Amino acid sequence: MQTPGLQPMRSLYRALSLPPASTLRRPRRHQGTAAVFPDRGSGLGPLETRLLELLWTHQCALTVRQLHLAFPELAYTTVMTTLDRLYRKGLLLRHRHGRAFAYEPRIARDRLLSELISGHVTDLLGVSPESSLILSTLVRAVGRTDAALLDELDALVQAERARLKAEDE
Repeated sequence: MQTPGLQPMRSLYRALSLPPASTLRRPRRHQGTAAVFPDRGSGLGPLETRLLELLWTHQCALTVRQLHLAFPELAYTTVMTTLDRLYRKGLLLRHRHGRAFAYEPRIARDRLLSELISGHVTDLLGVSPESSLILSTLVRAVGRTDAALLDELDALVQAERARLKAEDE
């Protein structure tokens, strides 16, 4: 089963990382919002990505049996184990549905990507003494992709400055 837009998501999920399940009990705060993920860990695998995509598409809680129908080539226990891993990583909510568990995404797709990218940018800026080099590289990359995005980036910077100024007052 091929989900539209899944291929770019796979490469993004592989490039970004998630924390080990043992570190999820101590979520960090990031600019007033509880971050879903601590700093480091292993990335999402292809099956984890496919299951998350399917859950986001259905927008309701699904059982292992329901999800397994979309992956007949896999063992039922493989789907169950993968869902449990996603639950332990803090990406899924799990509740009883009769004798089984039903799973649903804990976080929206866009919010997950935002949290992952934000965490990595923060890590990059925190370890590099050349933060301006990283920022100028980002601006150059955005400009090469689409000049209109530079205007959008500028608007976002101005909005964040206004928010921080209002916060200080």
